[in-house]
Amino acid sequence: MIKTVEELTQAAVQAITDLNRYDCRILVCSGTGCIATGSNKIHEIFEQIVRDEPGVNLVFAPCGGHDEDKTVGVKKTGCQGFCELGPLVRIQKGDKVIQYVKVQPEDCEEIFKLSVQGDEVIERLLYHKGEEVFVQPDEIPFIAKQTRIVLENCGKFDAESLDEYLAAGGFKALRKAMFEMTRDDVINEVDASGLRGRGGGGFPCGRKWKQVARQKELERFVVCNGDEGDPGAFMDGSVMEGDPFKLIEGMMIAGYACRAEHGYIYVRAEYPMSVARLRNAIAQLEEAGLLGDNILGTDFNFHLHINRGAGAFVCGEGSALTASIEGNRGMPRTKPPRTVEKGLWEKPTVLNNVETYANVPKIILQGAEWFRSIGTAGSPGCKTFSLTGAIENTGLIEVPMGSTLREIIFDIGGGLKNGAQFKAVQIGGPSGGCLTEKHLDEPLDFDSVKKFDAIVGSGGMVVMGQDTCMVEVARFFMSFTQRESCGKCTPCREGTKRMLEILERIVNGQGELEDLDKLEELATMVKTMALCGLGKSAPLPVISTLKTFRDEYVEHIVDKKCRAKQCTALRKYVIDPNKCIGCSKCAKNCPVNAISGKVKQPFTIDPNVCIKCNACRENCAFGAVYVEA
Repeated sequence: MIKTVEELTQAAVQAITDLNRYDCRILVCSGTGCIATGSNKIHEIFEQIVRDEPGVNLVFAPCGGHDEDKTVGVKKTGCQGFCELGPLVRIQKGDKVIQYVKVQPEDCEEIFKLSVQGDEVIERLLYHKGEEVFVQPDEIPFIAKQTRIVLENCGKFDAESLDEYLAAGGFKALRKAMFEMTRDDVINEVDASGLRGRGGGGFPCGRKWKQVARQKELERFVVCNGDEGDPGAFMDGSVMEGDPFKLIEGMMIAGYACRAEHGYIYVRAEYPMSVARLRNAIAQLEEAGLLGDNILGTDFNFHLHINRGAGAFVCGEGSALTASIEGNRGMPRTKPPRTVEKGLWEKPTVLNNVETYANVPKIILQGAEWFRSIGTAGSPGCKTFSLTGAIENTGLIEVPMGSTLREIIFDIGGGLKNGAQFKAVQIGGPSGGCLTEKHLDEPLDFDSVKKFDAIVGSGGMVVMGQDTCMVEVARFFMSFTQRESCGKCTPCREGTKRMLEILERIVNGQGELEDLDKLEELATMVKTMALCGLGKSAPLPVISTLKTFRDEYVEHIVDKKCRAKQCTALRKYVIDPNKCIGCSKCAKNCPVNAISGKVKQPFTIDPNVCIKCNACRENCAFGAVYVEA
């Protein structure tokens, strides 16, 4: 039990001492992405190899080993970021770190013999870019070009170990807040830093804390939004998996500053690993006396609870989220009163997302001026993004606010796969907008992107090449938001439904030019009249694509063509007579007999009968069947 600040200091010193006694640490990425590619099996094999090796002491937590043995730790880290190349394994010997990618079970024995017991590097398992080979993770351009604050520990430490978090400087910020600052000092420092909510709204964090602190109601709550429902977004989930103690420390600082004794972490049900890591962290902190009553011998009490959401996108909105925690249906309510006045159980509530809380410890330790030295004047600090889509290096990144799309997509992301030409990026999730080539050098921050009908949102970024149909993109995201609408307000419930119906007609070749005017009218109505922020931002994908790619909409309607060849109803299958050898395999596999011809002569497809099932292309061994542009 850690009952005093002196004991906390001693525990941190001991953790550092124990960590330094390792001869080698095998760090296996155990984020959800790498687990999906088999990292749990890799971890299991390494553990067994170390167990079976004579003279090697397997250590599960920093606790040293026998002096005569080699001490090896096999650790489960959080997301190391480079999701495209998992399973990822790092071999750490002091300051020397080797980053291995795409590690398979059969590679484990070789890694142990050559890199753990010896000092050799296995080149075929390193990251290659052209003729360049990178050994250390921080040398890889994907990582080297980032600035990591929230993700600082992810991939470097055991995500399940309180001792390793203490060794990394964990709870120094809480100690400083409680013993070197007043509660008002803490709030003022966060306010002066300019930290804005990283969940999408961008509301100043310190201002929110001030509003809660000045409420007359003495019972208050701290709530963390870990719902993260955007398709393609996994930033908050990765932080909860990879550094749960940092999130908890940020929430505890908020609880101390605002005099709240209970905190709630709302995690979507699709994040079982996040829930497991958080529960493990809470249990360790309660056992150590760092959560509960009279923390560090003071009158500060703080208890943490985890609530699992049922996967409703609308529960990412503050009032819907608190309603869900209370056991009610997650639906937004009219405001005022706002959450800071009447939030959870009608009590003043500090509500921020995972990334926002995870920024707080570093701000308290290094000060507001340090934080303001990063990013832009209006959006200080860094932002995490998940890079997905047609990009070479998919994964989790963190860059200063104000970084450009060009830096993110081409310098960090490595450009588009197979050298494809960039077309657009959907930023801000289903409630965001599309940015194009002309926006590549615009700074990404909360305020700058608004003028392009887009939002930073929580940080989801889907990169698209020229083979992407922007009308279909708008239809896809509208389908998502319409399906996830809670139905409480008419503009969102009915407006998104009508917009989706129009978009579906257009991609099916049944649209009319007047539909574009209807789309714009409906989009304006939903944006200005919907009850909550999610409803107001739902039309953004349509607004931004209509503005930038209107010619594609017109082409779908007038020419009945989809230049990206993605809209099934607008495809026209053709057989190239120069490639067709007349084998008749396409005709035999056509379910509607749309293909005719004579054996050993070119066959033809009747477009009036063809149902666009693609069976002809799939069965042609000579590439003679193609979709006409």
